This record gives sequence, structure tokens and C-alpha cells, in this order.
Amino acid sequence: MARALLISPPYFVFFIFLIFSYATIPTFGEEYSYVKRVNPKKMKILKEKLSHFRLYWHDIVSGSNPTSIQVVEPVKNSSTYFGSINMIDNPLTIGPKLSSKMVGKAQGFYSSAAQEEFGLLMVMNFVFIDGKYNGSTFTVLGRNKVLSKVREMEVIGGSGLFRFAKGYVQAKTYMFNTTGDATVEYNAYVRHY
Repeated sequence: MARALLISPPYFVFFIFLIFSYATIPTFGEEYSYVKRVNPKKMKILKEKLSHFRLYWHDIVSGSNPTSIQVVEPVKNSSTYFGSINMIDNPLTIGPKLSSKMVGKAQGFYSSAAQEEFGLLMVMNFVFIDGKYNGSTFTVLGRNKVLSKVREMEVIGGSGLFRFAKGYVQAKTYMFNTTGDATVEYNAYVRHY
């Protein structure tokens, strides 16, 4: 007759622990072999700066050369244009007039994301085309409650001189006319290296 092998509970727990330990050691080593530490100085990440940009965003929906076009129509019977999406390539200027010096473009889209109020989802890159920041970008993402006096959205990243960017923007409507064109003052507070 076969005899059962009896192991005391403490030995059984120790035995199970050893089996799982040996089974997981190679996995952990392989799983993280694609990650390595980076010296921030080699990437020219030296001292974090905080910069303030005051820019004017021109959303032109009228005329023969609009910078904002509707690519998706809103749902029927929506008083808030819920579901509409506009693609943008809006000028960023240093003054409120469109004839002011253009230093960049806001490229991306905004969509009407609220059913009961005018609330937009803003997704755009501020692309600089002038001076020290030429070719650099930072990304703005957030909720824009259009009828509020001041709206705040996040800066979630960037490229060029704005690598590792973070911060926020405050948007304040400067002008909105009967054709639907708007000028919005953006104050951006951006931490970058």
C-alpha cells in the first residue's frame, strides 16, 4: 500500500515560497531589461524655468480663408452644438489685432463636449515660428467653459525647448463677433528646462 508523504505546515509554506521565488527571479530581470537610467545633464536638462507667455489666439471661421473649420456637425436639436468638432490652425499673435506680429500657431481641434452648457474639449499644440522658441511646441488639453470669464486648461507636455513641459493656461475672450470669429487672450505659465 502506498504511503502518503506528510509535510508539516511550516515546511510546506517554505517549499511553496521557494518555488515561487525561483519562478519569478528570471521574469523580473527580463521584464525591466529595456529600461536604463539616464543622466539628465547628458540630455541638457539642467535647471527648471517658469515662463509666462501672453498670446492672442485668433479663431477665424468666416471669410474665404478660415483658420477653423467644422469637420463634424453637432447632433440634431442641440442648443450647445454638442458633438461638433472644429480643426484649427489658428494664428498666435503678440497683440489682440490679427495684424499683430504672429509668433506661432495653435494647431489641433476643439469639440463641443457638453450637452447642457457651452463647454469645449480643447486639444492643441502651440507651435512657435519665431525667435528663440522657433520650432518648439507645448500642448494644451482641457475643458473650456466658453461663457466663463476666465477658463483654465493644462499644459501637458512639449517638444524642443519645451521638453518635459507642464503648467497651465488661462483663456479670456477678448472679442467675439456676429460672424463667429473670436480672439482669445491666452496667458500660459509653463515649467520647462
